[in-house]
Amino acid sequence: MQTYIGPEGVLQKRQRYFYPCTSHFYRNPPQLVKGEMQYLYGHDGTRYTDFFAGVSVVATGHCNPEIAERTAEQLRTLQHTCTIYLTQPNVELAERLAGVLPGRLRRTFFVNSGSEANEGALLLARLHTGRRGFLALEQSLHGRTYLTMSVTGLQMWRTDSQLAEAADVTFIPRPYERGMSADEAGRRSIAALRAALAAKGGEIAALIAEPIQGNGGIIAPPDWYFAEVKRLLEQHGVLLIADEIQTGFGRTGRMFAMDRYGVAPDIVTMAKALGGGIPVAGFAATDEIAASFTRPSASTFGGNPVSSVTALAVLDYIEAHRLPERAERLGAQLRGGLERLAVRFPQLALDVRGAGLMLGAELCADEPQRGAGLVDDVLEAMKDRGYLIGKNGVNRNVLAFQPPLVIAEADIDGMLSALEAVLAGLA
Repeated sequence: MQTYIGPEGVLQKRQRYFYPCTSHFYRNPPQLVKGEMQYLYGHDGTRYTDFFAGVSVVATGHCNPEIAERTAEQLRTLQHTCTIYLTQPNVELAERLAGVLPGRLRRTFFVNSGSEANEGALLLARLHTGRRGFLALEQSLHGRTYLTMSVTGLQMWRTDSQLAEAADVTFIPRPYERGMSADEAGRRSIAALRAALAAKGGEIAALIAEPIQGNGGIIAPPDWYFAEVKRLLEQHGVLLIADEIQTGFGRTGRMFAMDRYGVAPDIVTMAKALGGGIPVAGFAATDEIAASFTRPSASTFGGNPVSSVTALAVLDYIEAHRLPERAERLGAQLRGGLERLAVRFPQLALDVRGAGLMLGAELCADEPQRGAGLVDDVLEAMKDRGYLIGKNGVNRNVLAFQPPLVIAEADIDGMLSALEAVLAGLA
C-alpha cells in the first residue's frame, strides 16, 4: 500500500530539492495522488473536480481507461528507438494529423513540449524566408527556451534579462484593451501591425500568435481579426505561426481554434492535449514550407512509440466522443453561469471571456491588485469545496476555467453553485 508523506512533507522536499522559481497556487495545497477522468483525489481521499486540466493538458480526462490501456500496451511492447529507425506509430500519427490540421498543413516534426514546438516553428520560418525578425503580440506566452522567451510578451515569463536583440522581435498591441470595444482594440492592433510591416516587412520571417491568449488572461480577438492579419502578412511574404499549444484539440469548440476564424496558418504548433499527459508536441507546415528544412535534424524523444500511440488514442477519443462539439455546448452552459454571476456581483466587476471550455473571468479589472488577492481567495475557498480552478492574466487577477472536455453538466452546475457562495462571501 502506498504511503504518502502529505502536503507538508512534499513542500519540505520541494523547498530542499527544487529550484526556488517553482511555485504552487494554494496557501494550503493538497497532495494529489490519483486521477479519474474529470476528478482528482488527494492523499486523504478528498475528491476534487478539476476545472483546470493541468493547464489544458488532460482534455480527454485523467487516466482515461480507453487511452491508458493503449499507452500501457505500447510501453510493454516498444518504448523508444528514435527516428533513425523505422517505426509505425509516428508515421500514422503524422498522417492522422494531416487529416485534421487547418488548411494544407501536411507535414509534422515531432518534439516533446510546447516550447520546443514553438522554437522549431520559429526556426522553420527563418529557414523558409531567409529573414531574421519576428512579430509577436504583447502579453503573449510562447515558451521557456531562449527564442520563445524572446517572443513572449508577458514580462513575468521573460525570465532572462538578456534575450534576443530588440531589433529581431517587434511587439504589437494585442487586440484587447480595458475600456475599448473588441473592434476598437482589434483596429488598434491592426494599425500597429500595418506600421511594423511598412517599416521592416522585408526583414520579418513570421508573426507568432495564440488564437486565444491563455496566460495573458483568456483574450479572444474579434472574429475578423486574424483574417486581416493574414491578409497583411501575405502582402509582405511574412508567415503566420498559430500557437495552438493551449487551444488545440477541441478546447475552444473546434479541433483547432484558428478554425473559428476561418484562417489557415502557415505553421501550427501543438502540444498539451495531444498527449493527454504524455509528453508529445509538434510543429506542422505545408509541403512548400517544410521543404525548406533539409539540414539534418532530429528530436531524440520526439514522436517515440509510446507518445505517438497515446496521441493516436487521444485523437480517436476526441473524434469518437465529439469533444469539440461537447466543448462548445458545455462552454455555453459555463459561460452563461459565469455571466449570471457577473450580473449578481457587479461590485466585483467580473469580465467573462473566451470560447468553448477555455473561459476566463477577470476580477476587479480596474483594481488589479485587489483582484489578484480576491482570485487567490477564490481559489483557496473553491479548493476547500472540492473544485480546482486556475488563474492567469497580466495581473494574475483572472479566474481560469479550462476543465477536461469530459466534464459533465452536473459538474458545471455544482461548481457554479460553489462559486456563487464563495463570491457572496467576498462581495
